[in-house]
Amino acid sequence: MNHKLITITIGCLLYALVSFGQDSIPKKTDIKRLIETDFIEGETYVIDTIISGKSFFKKSINIKPELDSIQNRKLKDLPRAAEIDEKWLEELYSNVLFDSIYESVTTLTYEPVDYPELTTDTLKARLQRLNARTPFNVEYNQSLESVIKSYLKHRRNSMSRLMSLSHYYFPLFEESLDNNDIPLEVKYLAIVESALKPKARSRVGATGLWQFMYGTGKEHGLDVSSYVDERSDPVKSSKAASEYLARLYRIFGDWDLALAAYNSGPGNVSKAIRRSGGYKNYWNIRKHLPRETAGYLPAFLATMYIFEYAEEHGFKVQPPKYHYVETDTIQVKQMISFDQVSELVDVPFEELQFLNPSYKLDIIPYIKGEEYTLRLPREAIGRFVTNETDIYAHVTAEMNKREKPLPQLLDAKSKTRYRVQSGDYLGKIARKFGVRVSQIKQWNGLRGNTLKIGQRLTIYPRKVNTSSGKAVASTPKKVINTAGKSTYRVKDGDSLWSISQKFPGVSVQNIKEWNDISSNKLKIGTTLVVSKQI
Repeated sequence: MNHKLITITIGCLLYALVSFGQDSIPKKTDIKRLIETDFIEGETYVIDTIISGKSFFKKSINIKPELDSIQNRKLKDLPRAAEIDEKWLEELYSNVLFDSIYESVTTLTYEPVDYPELTTDTLKARLQRLNARTPFNVEYNQSLESVIKSYLKHRRNSMSRLMSLSHYYFPLFEESLDNNDIPLEVKYLAIVESALKPKARSRVGATGLWQFMYGTGKEHGLDVSSYVDERSDPVKSSKAASEYLARLYRIFGDWDLALAAYNSGPGNVSKAIRRSGGYKNYWNIRKHLPRETAGYLPAFLATMYIFEYAEEHGFKVQPPKYHYVETDTIQVKQMISFDQVSELVDVPFEELQFLNPSYKLDIIPYIKGEEYTLRLPREAIGRFVTNETDIYAHVTAEMNKREKPLPQLLDAKSKTRYRVQSGDYLGKIARKFGVRVSQIKQWNGLRGNTLKIGQRLTIYPRKVNTSSGKAVASTPKKVINTAGKSTYRVKDGDSLWSISQKFPGVSVQNIKEWNDISSNKLKIGTTLVVSKQI
């Protein structure tokens, strides 16, 4: 007997102990426990249980570090949605909300608004309570009442959507603000600045959640290069914004004026103070400020009021699909693209963009001495780290292929023009034509993710109708590859990733699409389509 075949690990023993609840322990009659004399040469065994000092065994579970093994053993105490639905993705990458918020701040009229659901007396009482617990001057005036009622009456849906997004961003904002002794209510400033869009860009070039200009961002250590714009990094930009706001408060000694200076610059606030005759209350110098800044603090205070009294105004907030605390980062060891991470670790491309908004080209660069990180959902971190060597080997091989001239994929005969429809986003269109998001962006010179209804995109689809030469978005009926094989029969130990490696040019996502499957679990004996019609 070769006792080296007996694999006994603490991890497996713990797994055996915790895999069964007290109510689900099988009876002795339901299982056949093995002893050493029952071992079959070539098989691996682990301890099943110990009774009266005697060890009983069972066959070892194959824990070869396949890319889908961890996903198939998700922890029950950390539930999380497997996918983000299309509406949520569309919400994340639409800039409509940012544009409308920006427009509302610059065009405030302060005209009386008929909103009987909120009486003036009730508003005064609530503002007084809010004023008592914040260092901002939240005092009632008719202009502020007009903005609050206007938002409640005309921007209710927008506010509800912002409340949903805030569940992801506010915890990291509050941590940074607290580290710099800044009032936590300043978190509402990011709503006025960017509508919580990390890639938001104003007409004058201010970028990110906190709308840093290029020079100010550089001054606070935010790197901007061809690959990276750290003004869009939620963590780094929040730290920079907190430091900048702390400096402004030390200059003006008033949080209202500090916010005004954050928007228009300290010089404009100083000039407004001079032109007002020396007043230092925001409301007294407002008419001397630039138009956008004049509406800035009212918009901030109105937003604060609505968020703080959301329940009283009947807001029903849809919680986000995941939270910031459910993510973690990995420092990359070589250049890697979102496409590759999405395929190998099975995280939707759009989710990677949302979690890593500072990478301008959907590529994480590797530069010696620099720390570029990849943020992933926590359950995907394990899959990445466990298979890190294989992942980088695959990336290297694919990068080497990309250095060669592009194949027939870019043949003009296979080119199609696609008209963007309502509900479309880049990931959805990419899946429809069997291509990558990065390819669509490259073919059309797109730098961001925003699409307009009616916009026409040039696409070189992999799915082509050979009889007509026209691109189609439907699944091919027949498949043939250069090796003469069109299908593959699943064997013991196979995973989607290991199967994809057997067929050059075939990805995990390809196999899923061609076989209409969404899970990573495979049943032995299943026949899979492993190549597309060409």
